Amino acid sequence: MMEKRVEDAHRLRTDRRRRPRPHDDVPCHTERSESRRLTRSRQHGAVRRCGLAWTGVGLLVAACAGSADAPAPALGPQDAFWSALTSLCGQAFAGSVVDSNPPDTTFAGQSLVMHVRECSDSIVRIPFHVGENRSRTWVLTRTGAGLRLKHDHRHADGTEDDVTQYGGDTADAGTAVRQSFPADSATAALLPAAATNVWTLELEPGNRFAYALRREGTERRFRAAFDLTRTVPPPPPPWGGESR
Repeated sequence: MMEKRVEDAHRLRTDRRRRPRPHDDVPCHTERSESRRLTRSRQHGAVRRCGLAWTGVGLLVAACAGSADAPAPALGPQDAFWSALTSLCGQAFAGSVVDSNPPDTTFAGQSLVMHVRECSDSIVRIPFHVGENRSRTWVLTRTGAGLRLKHDHRHADGTEDDVTQYGGDTADAGTAVRQSFPADSATAALLPAAATNVWTLELEPGNRFAYALRREGTERRFRAAFDLTRTVPPPPPPWGGESR
């Protein structure tokens, strides 16, 4: 009887070992492969998400770097002219009359000095000294349409001369070294003979500055040139400019 019980217990243990367990029909290596596949899938998703985030940052960094390395946009002719002119601020230069028709009598034998005395983003004042006469100042102003040149004439006490504030505005973009100013209507009303005047300023950085006048339809012309290769001591303030 005891032997039979022992035999039955042994048979039961053997049957339990042989009974299929869940998933016993799937080879063990397949389970491991599937597990690795799922793991890789999750990792791939994470990498893709990280990759997208990195790409966004990378593109942003690249864009910023490109912006930093990109050359600054080229200045327009008037901006370039203005920049070159204001770079002379505080300096004075000697010059001479190089062309005049009719022959000049006002400036003959006088020292001529231009002084780029006052500069801002919108206005530049250049006193033009003729010997001891400090009555003349060229005034350049930025406008919404371009540049404007006016002649400010004053007496020794600082009051305005009867003939002052004449000039004109640029009619086109000009060039980085040359800007022209046809007479405006206020000038024509003040000085009818000057209604066809055209003033020109030329600036060759490190070389020469020139102030010129021509009267269209006539032989009238004037030109003074200033040597930018060497400075001279700044002269006293122009008349009327002591307070500025």
